[in-house]
Amino acid sequence: MKPIAKVYTAIIFIFLFAPIAILLVFSFNQGNSLSVFSGFSLYWYEELLGDSNTLEALRNTLILALCSAILATLMGTAAAVGMNKLRSRPMRAAMNTVTNLPMVNPEIITGISLMLMFVFVGRMMGLATSLNFGTILIAHITFSLPFVILQVLPKLRQMDKALPEAAMDLGCTPLRAFLKVELPEIFPGILTGFIMAFTLSLDDFVISYFTTGNGFETLPIRIYSMTKKTVTPKMYALATIIFFAILILLLLSNLADRDENDRQKARRKGKAD
Repeated sequence: MKPIAKVYTAIIFIFLFAPIAILLVFSFNQGNSLSVFSGFSLYWYEELLGDSNTLEALRNTLILALCSAILATLMGTAAAVGMNKLRSRPMRAAMNTVTNLPMVNPEIITGISLMLMFVFVGRMMGLATSLNFGTILIAHITFSLPFVILQVLPKLRQMDKALPEAAMDLGCTPLRAFLKVELPEIFPGILTGFIMAFTLSLDDFVISYFTTGNGFETLPIRIYSMTKKTVTPKMYALATIIFFAILILLLLSNLADRDENDRQKARRKGKAD
């Protein structure tokens, strides 16, 4: 049974990572063929650095991802703290349901509904254009927010509830108790939520396509427009850079989770002793 399981696992990993491996290899191809590797070269990376439109889209994407991740993390942390303090079970169940809706809702439905709302509000306010950087920023915060809440909320529930109460008994204000006691305890969840919000915003296409305005192009939209023309290894070079950027963020997230697990194990061991 074990050899069959190993073969099955190997096949799954091949299907998952073979396309990525091909992409990485052909991003260093000397020629412009997408099927024949003619030699190692950084030519397509140089071509990518000379593409001003793609670099502009990359800059827009990074600014959007950073802004939306910061705002979603702040709002999601505040929402998680509020949800954790709810005592009514029906209210907590309702809040959990509302939080999960943006994640289970198809992205195309979310994108179209947000676009219609932005256009409606824009026309009511008499704006010349209803879609701009602000609308796509709100859209990215909307779909990133539940992921931040789901990362922070378990950390709040795992924390000893007596810690902030003890801090306030010793003279701390509620805000100071949160900053000095609760925030360090839930920081790994906040960091993981920030990384997830950043990566989700970085590669989103569907919602961005419906909520962005003229003159603001994100990298996924740029890649989509490039696929309508002749595909060159320059796109492979771009995808390789994005892949390693996401990989680094995932490694940071895993390191934060591992440190938190080690801290909890040490704490439980100390209590047992």
